[in-house]
Amino acid sequence: MSVPAPSPAGSLTARWRRTADSVSGGLMRVLLRGAGGAAAAVAVARLHDAHDPGVLCLLRRFTGIPCPACGSTTVFIEAGHGHWAASLAANPVTVAAAVALLFAPLGPGRWWWGLSTGRRNALIGTALVLAWTWQLNRLGISRP
Repeated sequence: MSVPAPSPAGSLTARWRRTADSVSGGLMRVLLRGAGGAAAAVAVARLHDAHDPGVLCLLRRFTGIPCPACGSTTVFIEAGHGHWAASLAANPVTVAAAVALLFAPLGPGRWWWGLSTGRRNALIGTALVLAWTWQLNRLGISRP
């Protein structure tokens, strides 16, 4: 009975897993995440140029009040166009979360999962409150 040779895909998967905790593996993951995010941002920007669907947030569409995530699509549309300041102005909390997810393989991911559940929930809650306050101010809802 002969043993089948390992497939190239299997060896790549094993190598990918082995490099998870190395600096080079972390950098590769950051590059792949960055390339994927950049490609998605450019695709969304092109799609938006071809067909603007208007306001996507159901809460804002029906009540006029933005949710904490309002502006998140605009973040990626503006980033896809290369308008970094407009991207940051649309929703800075989304930008911060995207940057944190991008660099998570280099250490912030381990820091996040090292926090207690209560601290993670408190950080998420604080981020949502800050994002909602930003949106209410940006869209003029909080002004008399």
